[in-house]
Amino acid sequence: MNKSFLISQSTSLTLVIVISLLFVFLGLYNSKKYRGLNNYLIANRNIGLFSLTTSLTASALGAWILFGPASASTWGGMGAIIGYSLGTAFPMFFLIYLGKKIRKEFPKGSSLIEFTRKKFGKSLFKLILLMTIFYMFIFLCAEVTAVAVLINYISGTELWITALIVLLSTLAYTLYGGLRASIFTDNIQMVVIGVLLLISVSYITSFTGSEFSFDFIKKKNPQLLSPSYLPSYTAGLTFFIAVAATNLFHQGNWQRVYAAKNYETLKKSLIISFFIIIPVVFYMGFTGMVAFSIDPTTRPDLGFFTLLLKEQTELLSIVVIILGLALTISTVDTLVNAISSLIVVDGKATFNLEKKTNYLNVSKYIILFLSLISFIVASKGFDILYLFLLADLFCCAFVLTVFYSFYNKSINERTAYVSIIIGLIGGFLMFPTPDFSKSLLVGILLPKELFAPFVSQSLLFLSFVIATFLPLIVFKAKRF
Repeated sequence: MNKSFLISQSTSLTLVIVISLLFVFLGLYNSKKYRGLNNYLIANRNIGLFSLTTSLTASALGAWILFGPASASTWGGMGAIIGYSLGTAFPMFFLIYLGKKIRKEFPKGSSLIEFTRKKFGKSLFKLILLMTIFYMFIFLCAEVTAVAVLINYISGTELWITALIVLLSTLAYTLYGGLRASIFTDNIQMVVIGVLLLISVSYITSFTGSEFSFDFIKKKNPQLLSPSYLPSYTAGLTFFIAVAATNLFHQGNWQRVYAAKNYETLKKSLIISFFIIIPVVFYMGFTGMVAFSIDPTTRPDLGFFTLLLKEQTELLSIVVIILGLALTISTVDTLVNAISSLIVVDGKATFNLEKKTNYLNVSKYIILFLSLISFIVASKGFDILYLFLLADLFCCAFVLTVFYSFYNKSINERTAYVSIIIGLIGGFLMFPTPDFSKSLLVGILLPKELFAPFVSQSLLFLSFVIATFLPLIVFKAKRF
């Protein structure tokens, strides 16, 4: 594909503005009927099956699916795709069981952090709160950057323009209507996403023909499908652990757990979302393997676009822009409201402000500040993948301690603190440098030659595994 842009900047910009304003109008119009803090935080706990399912799914499938799975599949093969798919969907399955428990024990709650505040002391609670907000902030930066890069790739529109429009429009209705507005727009966005993904499948299969198959990949790059290809296993486990761990701390998911009108609705919604997410992420990863097999010089993260925009038609470019905007806005409004809700619910226990402080207003000021930083990051086009991986590492170190404590009453604040710190230290020692050639332990403190080739080639995988499972040693040691 030559680098002439597929559509004009004016067409692209018009499309971005019109779609963004459409969601602003829909979000604000719907929100007028549902006012009050209860609607802002948990949609008055009466969301039905369709709305909850589409919202859970749309929130999980951000613009990252257009880039991440395709890129990972080119070096991690089938294992990377399976790990990515299951890692994204697994929290839905996990929340079926944990959602029931937390709704029963904390019927008036609205966040996971509330549980940790009651279970542990203030210092550990603040650490978990900070980690959760940090992760969601990085996610916010990633989503806005992704859609800005996408629009730039198709039309040459400057990154800051797209970033500004998307952020301003999403903030306009989300800070006004809260979760209720987010869920309502998610319903529409998920329908749009579903239709456009089906259109993309139809076009890609017609453009590529027999090339869009396992047989073609096996012929060109057999290692990507080989059961003896080691990177496939390490990549699969890496993505599963990292994506699953981070999504379990996503406040947007926990808000929706509480927003369901009853447990049966929650359970059905989570099961349906689970089975929608897996094939969508798998399909995106598969396009990466096909694109790489057709042309090994293809940029890994652009595999999906390389196939879909093969004919360089203006119509398909418009489809991609609408798809990218729907995916991004549905995720950004979830993240904005999730961060805001944490500050509203846990602000009093976190900040020593005056008694009359309106924490809803405080949350909005903090969101505006974080959005400004996200705008700067997106407008510069920074590669935030490394920062994302760092946020994943934090979540991995926290995940077993926090969720195991739901079922083990003997885990006190000291035990939890020690286990998390040990997990973080172990993970940091193996966490790769930005060029992924070495880590603090392997190559800096100690020569790489002292370690087996597998260790130096699997630093990211080992850092996540160690950060996740090392805390178990503290639990076991405490028993003796």
